[in-house]
Amino acid sequence: MADTTRIHALARLSPLRRWAPALALTALTAALLHALWTPTAVQAQAPAMSRPATNAATATMPGAAAGGTTSRIGRTPAVGCLIGPERVADIGSPVTGVIASVKVERGDAVKQGEALIVLDSAIEQAGVQAAQARSVIDADVKAAEANLVLAQQKHQRLNGLVAEGFVTPQAVEQARAERDVAEQKLAQARGQRIVQAQELGVVRAQLGQRTLRSPFNGVIAERFVNAGERAEDKPLLRVAMLDPLRVELVVPASRWGSVAKGDKLPIVPELPGASALLARVTHIDRMIDAGSNTFRVRLALPNPGHKLPAGARCKLDAPVAATPPAAAASEPALMPTAQRRAAEPAAGPTRPRLKITI
Repeated sequence: MADTTRIHALARLSPLRRWAPALALTALTAALLHALWTPTAVQAQAPAMSRPATNAATATMPGAAAGGTTSRIGRTPAVGCLIGPERVADIGSPVTGVIASVKVERGDAVKQGEALIVLDSAIEQAGVQAAQARSVIDADVKAAEANLVLAQQKHQRLNGLVAEGFVTPQAVEQARAERDVAEQKLAQARGQRIVQAQELGVVRAQLGQRTLRSPFNGVIAERFVNAGERAEDKPLLRVAMLDPLRVELVVPASRWGSVAKGDKLPIVPELPGASALLARVTHIDRMIDAGSNTFRVRLALPNPGHKLPAGARCKLDAPVAATPPAAAASEPALMPTAQRRAAEPAAGPTRPRLKITI
C-alpha cells in the first residue's frame, strides 16, 4: 500500500519537474527586466551622478561666477581657421621697358610709396629736362607786354591829336585795333606758359611710371624678376600686408547668429609657444554654402612688428552658442534633477515590448 501511494505522488510531480527549468528561466528574465527598466532605480542614481556634471558645467558657463542665470550654452569643438595676409598685390609695370634695378629682396619690409623697381628712363629724363627748359623761357611774354605798351601809347597820342585835326579818325581806329591785337598776343603768350607747365607735368608723370612703388605697408612675398629683364604684362613682385592679418573661419550653419560684426574672439595659432590672441570680426557671409552647409567669417588680427607669420593654421576654441543669442536667453536655466522632473509633465517610462519564447 505504501508503495502504491509513493508511485501516485511521483506521477503527480512529474509534470512539475518537466516545466521547472522553463519556469525558472522566465522568473530570472522578469527579474532582470524589472531591475533594468524600473524608473525608481534610475531616479535613485540620477541625483548623485548628475550633480558633479552640473557643477562643472555651471563653473564654465558665462554668468555662473556672478550668480546669474546659466544658459544652455556649452563648449563646442574647436573650429579650425587659417591666418593669411590682409591684402596681397602683384606689382606690375604700366609701361614696357628694361629693368634697371631691383631695390628689394624677398622678405624685406617696405613702406607705402617706397621705390621697389626702377626701369630704364633715359629718354623720359631727357624729356623732363627739355620741358623744364621750355617752361622757364619767358621771352614771348615779355615781347608781348612791350608790344602792348607801345600800342597803348600810340593810341593815346593819336586820340589827343584827332581833336586838333592833325590826324584822321581812321588813324585813331587803326591804333585802337593794334592795341587790342597786342592785348590778345600777350594773353596767348601767357597761355603758352601754362601749357608748357602742364607739359612738364606730363613728362614728369611718364618718368614716374618708370619707378614702381609699394601700394601699402607690407613685406615682399615674392620676387619674380632681376635687373636687365624686360618688364611686360606679368607680375614683377608680390607684396603682402601683414598688419593686420586676416583670419578666415568656416563655421557650421548650426552656429548661424552666434557671432556678430565687431565681436572679439580668441584665436590660438598652431605655432610653438603661441597663446590666444583676440581678433575682431569684420565680415560675415550673408549666404550659406549649400554643399558644405557652412558659412565664412572674416576677422582682423593685429600683428604689430610682424611677429606672426601669414599662412599659419589656427583654431577658435571658445564657448560659441549653437543657437542665436535671443533663443539661448529664452531657454530655462539649469535646475536640479528632482525639480526639473517635478516641473515636467508626468509621463510613464517607455518600455520596449519584448516577446519571450520558452
